Amino acid sequence: MSVTTGFFDRIQYFTEAFLTARKRRKRIIKEKQRRKNIVVDWVEAFLWAAGVVLLINQYLFQAYQIPSGSMIDTLLIGDHIFVNKIIYGPELLPGVVKLPSPIRPARNDVIIFENPDYVSRGPVFDIAQRIIYMLTLSIVDIDRDESGQPRPHFLIKRAAGMGGDRFITEKGNMLIRFAGTDHWVKEGEYKTARNWGHTLGRLVSEDQYPAVEAAGRASAYADMGLPPPLDQRDAAYGREGYSDAFAFRGARYETFRSLAPGDERYRRLLARERMGWYVPGGRVFPLGDNRDNSRDGRFFGPVREAKVLGRGAVIYWPLGRAGVIR
Repeated sequence: MSVTTGFFDRIQYFTEAFLTARKRRKRIIKEKQRRKNIVVDWVEAFLWAAGVVLLINQYLFQAYQIPSGSMIDTLLIGDHIFVNKIIYGPELLPGVVKLPSPIRPARNDVIIFENPDYVSRGPVFDIAQRIIYMLTLSIVDIDRDESGQPRPHFLIKRAAGMGGDRFITEKGNMLIRFAGTDHWVKEGEYKTARNWGHTLGRLVSEDQYPAVEAAGRASAYADMGLPPPLDQRDAAYGREGYSDAFAFRGARYETFRSLAPGDERYRRLLARERMGWYVPGGRVFPLGDNRDNSRDGRFFGPVREAKVLGRGAVIYWPLGRAGVIR
């Protein structure tokens, strides 16, 4: 036998051995898969699907359910929506630092952000709650209060003001002094001029404001231990719960100031009320479309852009309301 023949024989031998071993391994893998418990198959399929859902919810589009009427008529209680998470930069992990984005929240965007008044139960609970919420497409929310109602960890409002803007309220209507200007613009007129179609809902009509303000003045008299004027006595109680709290409070502070002009506390309270709200750079001023039933920036102030998690994209349920959020 020549050297060349022996060399090729060895190559043939090792090739056949390799192919035989590979075929044996494939057969073993197939036998294991054939014997695998069907429950394991289901678990693996579920984990794979759950991973895909989490990735989509965390970085692309997240499902949310609207819990309150603060955005009526744009969003109704029970609406299921998808929020665009990538537009302003998604979070690396729930509650952890966000990735940068060249796009910033713009005026009139419907935004979702962390509730500034939310009291966390700890990072482990927060992450678990958000994972479960995302996996169930907003159906299951384990973060509930003593009465069983969902605790508002996130809020969805409209970005009404940007850095440098000032806001004041006049009989429930917002006036804006835009950054770099020296005059006030009625929000409703500005909305009409920009052809924005959303409705600014009100629960208090203009002809109710004399009673609301009379209630505020009468309340101040009562707190000072003084009898209110006769024309305001009947309005002293019962208006706070369903009226314009800002008009009520403004009339109340004005009365305190007139009754005790030397008291510095009342001067400061009235000055703060009349000054309204200023939006620093890098923040947005969120307001609910249903103005008299919305806890928003008027209560907790402007929100940092870094806390804005996404923009409302579409309503997907109920089907009769499905469509783009504007």
